Amino acid sequence: MFLKKMIERNNKLIETSFQLHQAGKILPDSYVIDMDVLLENAKAILEEGNKNHIDQYFMLKQLGRNPIIAQELIKLGYKGAVVVDFKEALVMMQHHIPICNVGHLVQMPKQMVQELVDYGCEYFTVFSLDKINEINEAAKNSNRIQKLLLKVVGKDDMIYSGQTAGFRLEELKDVVEQIKKLENVRIEGVTSFPCFLYDENEEKIKSTNNLNTLLSAKEILKNEGIEVKNVNAPSATSVFTIKEMGKYPVNSAEPGHGLTGTTPMHAKKNCVECPCVVYLSELSHNFDGHAYCYGGGHYRRSHVANALVGKNLNDAKMVSIIPPTDESIDYYFEIPETCEISDTVIMAFRFQIFVTRSQVVLVKGISTNTPQIMGIYNSLGDEITR
Repeated sequence: MFLKKMIERNNKLIETSFQLHQAGKILPDSYVIDMDVLLENAKAILEEGNKNHIDQYFMLKQLGRNPIIAQELIKLGYKGAVVVDFKEALVMMQHHIPICNVGHLVQMPKQMVQELVDYGCEYFTVFSLDKINEINEAAKNSNRIQKLLLKVVGKDDMIYSGQTAGFRLEELKDVVEQIKKLENVRIEGVTSFPCFLYDENEEKIKSTNNLNTLLSAKEILKNEGIEVKNVNAPSATSVFTIKEMGKYPVNSAEPGHGLTGTTPMHAKKNCVECPCVVYLSELSHNFDGHAYCYGGGHYRRSHVANALVGKNLNDAKMVSIIPPTDESIDYYFEIPETCEISDTVIMAFRFQIFVTRSQVVLVKGISTNTPQIMGIYNSLGDEITR
């Protein structure tokens, strides 16, 4: 999906990945991340956010919940993380990363609520009164007032399979009345997902009906006497998207793939952010005229199409990739021609590292031709020593 753009805009990452693999420093089934470029992307997004008065909460599940990247983003000036689930919250807490928003796609289990309140998470995203009551009790135990973001849903909104949740607009007044009875929680905003998406026909990122729902919810809350301080409007956050957000009363966003220059728009256009992640594998075997390289990093929505195969960028050949079927385990990627065994394979596709079994290799100094591996991690943020 991103390979042609990667060759065009960040061939140093590709060449470095070839070199490190051929030198035996990287195993197949590894995502290699150009940290120099990632931090430049992150800086550009943060600056655009500041210009538009939109806070940026970084999302790192797609990068394997990596704590080193989180620490570097805090150094740049990011307020903190948004954690997609409770396992990511545990990683961020272990590494003392501020958490700005917890519970957006996956609410926190009861046994973690007290710990997260005590940790000082700025916002809890909530979409059930039962969970709000749990948070209220935990906040009461800690003598705190916990800020809430209500996840809201309109009748024409987009909800991805596996993410079904939210307070319907028509029930919002009743929900507010119930929450007002609680002494240790306070509604401070609204959220939904996705609020912005790439439009293939217009080749740009546009707002969705979910954003209209957020703005309607804001008015409902205002009429109920609630000051909405945070309209949180995530998805596809990048410099381009933030400029679009600036046209609306949006207060916070959640850059994820924007940090790595890998939103769908980045595959088509030269955006401010440069792509900075490749998937590295190795030729395992040939069979019946086809070649097979090691898998482990496939994501069903990857849109993987091509790969470079060889020992270096200059001599590599472009081949087609046949991904495994969605119901199959990705032991291998298939190539419809024979290749030389143990050659390096480089791909660049849409990724969600936290749902794979891949390794994550952080490399700095690529931009100055002095590449150095900062560390190797598993897909859940744990450092690997080998």
